[in-house]
Amino acid sequence: MERLCDDIIHLIIYELNDPTALILTSKRFFRVSKDPYVRAHYFLHRYGHMDAMFWALGRGRVLTDQVIDILVSSGAYVSRYIIQVAIHHYFRSASHFIKTPWVRSIPLPVFTHFMKVTSTLFDEIPLGKNEDDESRLPQDLKTTGWMDVREILDKYKFIPFSMKDPLMAQLPIALAIEPRLLPFAEANGFRMDPKYRDFVFRKMFEKQALNSGDRTDEIVRNVRELKRLDPRMFLSRTVAAEICMEAKSNESAYRALKSLDRSGELLFKLGPVVAELMKLFVKSRSITSTYTINVLRQLYTDFPSTDSVVRVVMLLTVYLSDGTWGHSPLPSAMPEAMASFRGKLEAIGLLPVTKEDLLNIMINPFVEKHALLLEYAKEEMGMNTKDIKDLATNVAIKCLEIASKGKTLRKLAECHSLHTILADAAVKRYSLSLDDLPPVEDEKACATYEAVLCRDYNNMKMIRANSSGSSNQTPGASTSPAGESAETHDVDMESQEDTHEFVVEELEETSAMGDGPDLGVIGQDTLSAMIRQDEMAPTRSRRRSYYYSIYGADVNGKLDFPADSLAVGRWIKEQYDSRSPMMAIFMTHAVINNNTTLLHLYLSPAGVGYATTSTHVPITLKHFKLLAHLGRAPNWCLYHEIEFGAEFFFSEEDYLSKQVPPTESKRAHKSRGKSNDIKKEASPPTLCRSAGQVGPSTPTQTSNSTRTSRRRPRRSAAARVSYVVPDSDDEAIVDDDGENAMMTLLSMQAKKRKVESNLQRWIKHLSALLVDEQRKYKEKRRRQDRSTDSKRRIMKTEFHKSLIIQLRTLRRVDLDKRKQLYGSDVAEEDYTDDDDDDEYQNVRVSKRRRIIA
Repeated sequence: MERLCDDIIHLIIYELNDPTALILTSKRFFRVSKDPYVRAHYFLHRYGHMDAMFWALGRGRVLTDQVIDILVSSGAYVSRYIIQVAIHHYFRSASHFIKTPWVRSIPLPVFTHFMKVTSTLFDEIPLGKNEDDESRLPQDLKTTGWMDVREILDKYKFIPFSMKDPLMAQLPIALAIEPRLLPFAEANGFRMDPKYRDFVFRKMFEKQALNSGDRTDEIVRNVRELKRLDPRMFLSRTVAAEICMEAKSNESAYRALKSLDRSGELLFKLGPVVAELMKLFVKSRSITSTYTINVLRQLYTDFPSTDSVVRVVMLLTVYLSDGTWGHSPLPSAMPEAMASFRGKLEAIGLLPVTKEDLLNIMINPFVEKHALLLEYAKEEMGMNTKDIKDLATNVAIKCLEIASKGKTLRKLAECHSLHTILADAAVKRYSLSLDDLPPVEDEKACATYEAVLCRDYNNMKMIRANSSGSSNQTPGASTSPAGESAETHDVDMESQEDTHEFVVEELEETSAMGDGPDLGVIGQDTLSAMIRQDEMAPTRSRRRSYYYSIYGADVNGKLDFPADSLAVGRWIKEQYDSRSPMMAIFMTHAVINNNTTLLHLYLSPAGVGYATTSTHVPITLKHFKLLAHLGRAPNWCLYHEIEFGAEFFFSEEDYLSKQVPPTESKRAHKSRGKSNDIKKEASPPTLCRSAGQVGPSTPTQTSNSTRTSRRRPRRSAAARVSYVVPDSDDEAIVDDDGENAMMTLLSMQAKKRKVESNLQRWIKHLSALLVDEQRKYKEKRRRQDRSTDSKRRIMKTEFHKSLIIQLRTLRRVDLDKRKQLYGSDVAEEDYTDDDDDDEYQNVRVSKRRRIIA
């Protein structure tokens, strides 16, 4: 570093956010940093010519007369507006948006030199109240002539002196209203930020509330003028889609957009944009609104498409346009409804309707009644009863994957008796095993894996994930300057890194290196909604924020399920037995997808009559193995169920293989009832073997000893010892002592007898699963240590961490139950080897005893 030339040291200082630490390491660096040329060009290089003077005035300790002269002579922009604000702020007058010391840290002689140098640049500098250049800028630019604004920019050289100035929000609005102001603003040092591009074009196409005339020619002229003055400005696909969404309410903007498309002045073809926009509504609740239906029909008329998804959308607009078609029409009204349905299809040009079209309409989440469609298939398409049942079967099977189609499934299953067919199809298609999951080495695939059934469509995270891909915008199209002038900003003068100024350059470099400029993504929002969102967005983070469609104007319209939907998993629980193959499959999918709503439904409430196992969907060790493979934490409902005596099964085959056919179940129930009666008559009043068992261990034991398993010997009677010395004549006391001794012996044998409960079986197998997880974790850590020299810590999976914590709770619950059953002197088992990794075990070092001589 000491051998570097001064020019290299200058460049190093320019790249540092705060060069103080560097210049204090060497006398040579300190000497170089005191050069006025280096100090002046530090601000020019870091903040550009437009903001250099603003940031230099905030560093009063490094600002000198020579630095000010070099800044002015090197082209740092100095406007009359910044001089007025600096003088007001220095002499304790009310400043606009600056709440920090700023120029007050400059010594008075240096600030006097600043006023002397800058006063020569202008003939007159008004300093009175409401005489600064800010007060000359009209508040309502829409009602101000462009000549008045041009005079402010041309004669007074007005320009906001910092990107943090709230007045910077007014210039893009002015340029959107009158693009001819752009040359005058650029002459004063203004450079249009590409992040304001979408906002400027939105303002150009905005519908004027007081002007009801045709503005098509005016909008086209403004767009062409702005593109001529600044070639970087172009209309993005994002704004084009927003204008298309107002095809019926903002006709002037829509006609101007089509005119620009016909003349080839857009960077894209409008037809594919319209087709992509229409595809977004195939699973969007807004397709049920009349406004959206009319807009989509207008777009389809102007830009016909042969895309299959677009065809489905247009069929939905026809079927959902009349709310009465969604219900079951009366037989007398069916011909009239079918004639109306056919007429609308013919008007749009969607005839003939195929069997695939009917299937796509019926599986849509927002179509719940199919009476009219099935009647249309019978009368207009000539389908017989068998074909209609096959169509209904295919629709019902596909609806199993659509979590919100419970009402459709219920209606089809009742009308066509599809319960058995659905169960067989689910077993063949949706059974899951470890081989069906992504490889455990592919952590990204495991993290994003989602089971086909039992998706939680009410989960807000899922809603954001599904909707963000359609209407999120890039940083270059997401910032909005409107509304900044209404709020004040606290400028932190100690912060030297204004990151948002360099984001623009990085985006431009990325676009230059890529295939072309970023044309933006397409969303469902209207132009007015996005302008309103621009104006209401928080000003602090606006320049760095993205648009999340879930926080947009029409949140409910972007949901992919109807308002009064019925979950498929809930309907399955109502129709099928808890220990049926159908419920086993749905339980597995709900566990993988962590659908808490369905897990609450499938598992019984805490501690309420667990003996009635018919209301429970069993949980198995296979569920935990699947979650271990994916590295996901099990839902707390599973552990909660284990605590309250859930029966242990390795997999669903354990209880499905023991299912008794319906014809034999009644006989078995009668025979068990007779055997229980005989057993009650012949059994002696002694201790039952199953008395020490906590919870059912097998299905037969559950049914046979539901009541006897809860009985246990009363310790007060068994452990009572008489201290009366028996007399030779007192035979009753001697006999009583013998019985007490027998009861004491039996109780001691009960303590020694070990009966494994369901909870203990769960603990044993989950502990083995934890050992396997620890082995995988250590092996991964060893591979990391061998591959690299760094000791970067390998994080445990969520399943591993959850199992460590929950096993402790289960063992504590088991210990409490054994203490209640056998007494407080039950030995506690040591599980320290299974709980934690050896890295976290606290080994207490033994202290040597000090020997005092």
